[in-house]
Amino acid sequence: MPLDPVLYMQAEIANLFMLKYSLSLDEFLDLDEKYDLLAYIEEGYEPFHLMGNEGILIEIKDYIESAKAHSHVALEKDSAEALA
Repeated sequence: MPLDPVLYMQAEIANLFMLKYSLSLDEFLDLDEKYDLLAYIEEGYEPFHLMGNEGILIEIKDYIESAKAHSHVALEKDSAEALA
């Protein structure tokens, strides 16, 4: 039975991400719950499978930073509206 290539990529990239950023499995799973990282890897499979692992790790880090920034802006906007 052949291995699902998307599942393989998710496992490989999750492991490399944990190693690069010294994360435990629980810490990675917390990030996945917050930012839906495994779904992001699945959605990005087509372009990701043409990239090297380091490029994918950079994309994921940028994705998290972008999500954090958008979340912060949304919170500020909500707070400003609440004060108005």
